[in-house]
Amino acid sequence: MSILIIVMFIIIAYGACNEPPCQNESDMTEIEVKILEVDRVAVEKRLVALGAVKVFDDEIHAIYYDLPDSGLKTSGRTLRLRKEGSKTVLAFKSHRENTAAKEREEHEVEISSFEDMKTILDGLGYIPWLEMRKHRTSYKLRGTHLEFDRYCGHYAYIPEFLEIEGNNLESIYSVAETLGFSKQDCSPWDATDLIGHYTGLDTVR
Repeated sequence: MSILIIVMFIIIAYGACNEPPCQNESDMTEIEVKILEVDRVAVEKRLVALGAVKVFDDEIHAIYYDLPDSGLKTSGRTLRLRKEGSKTVLAFKSHRENTAAKEREEHEVEISSFEDMKTILDGLGYIPWLEMRKHRTSYKLRGTHLEFDRYCGHYAYIPEFLEIEGNNLESIYSVAETLGFSKQDCSPWDATDLIGHYTGLDTVR
């Protein structure tokens, strides 16, 4: 399937969804928390001792897009183009109410060219509103993904943090507690919340 067909399919699907965001049985739900300013060396040693498997260790370059009227952000939706090492992924996410974790209904497609997709999204009228680069190291443990993220460039002031993603909060909290963290250490924040936390600003939304 060509990149253009994929994008047009996604746009048509999104346009058909009114509030609240549409759902179906094939939707993938993303549930994750962030633990700030971790001692990475100590946590990684614990992960290795527990048998965690490293699955990724590379750079990530992400660009977030919106409509000219900010219609995606204001309706709790996200359109993100991201290069993950050698792989490029286009993702669409819809917010789900959850005060304990960041929870999103997520749809992703892997595409062949980061630069070509940027050109297509620009041509279709989407506006980039946030661009971030980071180094990510990922592990898998007990059905969860654990990612150490360190932002580069403009957002390098954000200290390295740990993100834990799982199918439910119980499994996420269980792994967090095994690593020595409490539920209170687990934040439901996204990237813009992190920026706001460390700058005191809310200008990126």
